[in-house]
Amino acid sequence: MAYTDVPGARLYWKREGRDHGRPLVLLNSIGTDMDLWDPVLPLLRDHFALLRMDTRGHGASCADPGDFTLPMLASDVLAVTRDAGIERFSLAGVSLGGMIGMELALTSPLQIDRLALICTSATMDPAAWNDRVAKVRGEGMAAIADLAMGRFLSPTFGEAEPGLYETVRRQLVTMDPHGYAGCGAAIRDMDLGQRIAAIACPTLVVTGTRDTSTPLEGHGEHMLARIPGAAHTVIEAAHLAPLEAPGALAEALISFLES
Repeated sequence: MAYTDVPGARLYWKREGRDHGRPLVLLNSIGTDMDLWDPVLPLLRDHFALLRMDTRGHGASCADPGDFTLPMLASDVLAVTRDAGIERFSLAGVSLGGMIGMELALTSPLQIDRLALICTSATMDPAAWNDRVAKVRGEGMAAIADLAMGRFLSPTFGEAEPGLYETVRRQLVTMDPHGYAGCGAAIRDMDLGQRIAAIACPTLVVTGTRDTSTPLEGHGEHMLARIPGAAHTVIEAAHLAPLEAPGALAEALISFLES
């Protein structure tokens, strides 16, 4: 585990898995930290040299208050990979992590080998995200906890895994509201919608059948229609697919990244 200092933030990251395997960077969604990937790690460690990081303002990565941008968050990833001695890597990102991945594929194409976009989108409602950012800044994380949890995990998963469900909720409610709001501003202001047609690396779009936040309809289908040659995998999961369907997600990632 290590830290990388960048303007306005200190970024926490970990390396694990095969020392000489294909480098794979794992990025989390807004409102979660690198623990999001815990159920998938045992299935990936024997295949890849893994690098996880807490997004600016999330988990153990601290950040100054303010609006963040996707280029800023993409620059954070490059700063961490440089410190880790990684020049070129594949990337798997959930939600915000996928948005950061698309930005990197567009602005730093020489660094991105393959891209897995998991339960994410290139087009979100700016007005809804502006309202959410204002609510968190004005009332704190508890004000959006029910909304976020209703999209993060399906009711059936919450009933089957109440302990894990409560852990995710507790992490959400206790996280730094400035970090969440800053990343929310990056989602609000992103301009990926048309630009993703220029993504040149092999890309996999993973959609969840129970994902109400970024479903195939209107989100996954937009990326599939515009990213040249993008492949598609469907898994039985809500928005936080690494928690709800770790086996299916790991199988999809290994098949895509090792093909």
